[in-house]
Formats: sequence, structure tokens, C-alpha cells
Amino acid sequence: MKIVNTLVLGSSILFSHAALASNWQPLPETAPAPKDNPTTAEKVELGKILYFDPRFSSTGTVSCNSCHNLMAGGEDQRPTSMGVHGKMGGRNAPTVWNSAFHSVQFWDGRANTLEDQAKGPVTNPIEMGMKDLDTAMERIKAIPGYAKYFEKAFGKNAITIDNAAKAVAAFERTLITPNSPYDRYVKGDKNAMTKQQVRGMNTFAATGCTACHSGPAFNGPTMPLGQGFYAKFPTFTDNEYVKKYDLMADLGRYEVKKSESDKHHFRVPTLRNITDTAPYFHNGKVAHLDEAVRIMAKTQLNKTLSDQEVKDIVAFLGALTGEYPTMTMPRLPATPGTTVLAE
Repeated sequence: MKIVNTLVLGSSILFSHAALASNWQPLPETAPAPKDNPTTAEKVELGKILYFDPRFSSTGTVSCNSCHNLMAGGEDQRPTSMGVHGKMGGRNAPTVWNSAFHSVQFWDGRANTLEDQAKGPVTNPIEMGMKDLDTAMERIKAIPGYAKYFEKAFGKNAITIDNAAKAVAAFERTLITPNSPYDRYVKGDKNAMTKQQVRGMNTFAATGCTACHSGPAFNGPTMPLGQGFYAKFPTFTDNEYVKKYDLMADLGRYEVKKSESDKHHFRVPTLRNITDTAPYFHNGKVAHLDEAVRIMAKTQLNKTLSDQEVKDIVAFLGALTGEYPTMTMPRLPATPGTTVLAE
């Protein structure tokens, strides 16, 4: 089953704030965890260390945090990310904040879970560049301090790639930014958002943006495992933006499925903290949020917004920026008297 937005993009579809009032949902303060990987403090501690450790990369220079910077918006502010040896990736790094609420992971949905996603960059030749996952884990085993963390989280003889991925996923499920002005507003505090933000909320709905950007994370409905929520982008191609920002170059999910029906389909991204995650779109070619709003209205809904409508929607999107938890850098296990990065 594949859900796309093509059935709900007609210009005749209008939503009012009143009609959608029951569908405005605050962000949960905890993320659901799979039965085979319940979140524990020990896993989160290990996962945080692994997330920040660049020794998981072939050059010892790239960690998860390199492209998904938790001291900022959970990405790297680049159009596309830089991996080992200065190689540049082909897509914009999506924010890791609130990624626990995605239906699938990566722009093209090639990973069903955070656990699956955690393994991918390690052996990607452009990202972390390790020969294979076994080589990556041999390096971790060669760092003496890791054994105690794996044992605390998973028991004895537990240094495996599956457990490493489970730990990173458990940590990422704590990366939630609740209590935004929007969250407080829909919970009943009618002073939490400004009049312009409320007006933008109504405009956002009336324009049809909620056809795709719905739910607590504004990334679509909750889906069964493996059934991602995708949208075709761009849908309407007869406009100036498609050529200007090269929006047709990336075939999206087609690169995974090789099916014509998947061409230019992408997982719907979250709008949470979007004011902190420029540049925008899968290719990172759009630097400003107001321009991104205009592009989405035209390419997805075939609508041209007024300057005031754009300003109001941008103001509303600002109300989706939540409270980042206090983040401290972990102490990485040492390798006394030697290095695991020697040629």
C-alpha cells in the first residue's frame, strides 16, 4: 500500500480551522518504541556515545552528529552533507529531531525503522565510508571502554551491529521537541500563539497544506510499519520554480523501488522546528522559508499565495518550533596508548 497526496490536491478542497479543530494534535512527549527495542536509560546512554563518536567512520572524522547536529536544528545547514574525504552527498540531511515520529526513514523511505536507518550511513561510501558493518564493529570492539556500556544495555557479549543500531535508535527516540507555542495553543492556552500565527494556521489549513502535513509532527498520519507516507514532488510542474530549483532531477523513491509510479515520490518531512532547518527540500536549494512556502503552494496545490498569506503561514510555522532538551556532549571511550585509526 502506498499513500500519496495526489487524491487530495484539488484546488476545490478547502479546510477551515473549525473543521480541522479536532485534528490539530500536540506533539507527544515520549516516542513509541518497538517491542523488540524498549527504551532504557542504558541504551540511551550507549546510543548517545555512538551517535557522537566519529570513529564509526573510515577516516575517524564523521559521526552521526556531523550531518545531524544536535547543537543546532538536527541537520548541518548545507544543501547536501559532507562525508568522508570531503565527499558531498546527493540530498539534504533531514533533521533528526522528532524523527521517531516518521512513518519511514530517509527521503526515499528505504529504511523502515530508526534501527534500520542507523546502519545505513556507516557503510555508505560518501557518508561514513566503512568497508562493511563487521569492520565497523571490530573497530568498536577494539575500544576497551565500550564493553561496559554494551553490557549494561544488552548483557554479556553484546557488541553487535544490531545492538549498536538499537542503542542509537533508542537515543534518537529521546530527541523530541514538545511544548511549542502551537502545542500549548491546541492544549487550550489561547494566548500561546500570536494573532498572526493563528491566522497563518487557518491559512495553512485553508490552502490545503494539511493534506500532507498533518498529525502531531506535521508529516502525515501514523502508518503501519513499512508503509511510509509519501507525496509526489513536484506535482504541478508547469511553473517557474521547477526549473529554477531543479526539482525534477531527483527521482526520489524510484531509486529504491524502480517502479514508474514511485518517480519523484518522497517521504513527507516534518514541519517541526522548520525555522531552524534551512536550506529546504531534498536538494537543499531553497535558502529561505518564505520562498519554500510559495514553492509548495504552487508545485503541490497549484496555488499562488499573496505576500500576506505567505507571511502568515511562515509565522504559523514558527509556532511549531518546540523546546530542545538540554544536550551535553558525551565522554567517548578512550584507547589508552594507541589508536584504532592507524593505517
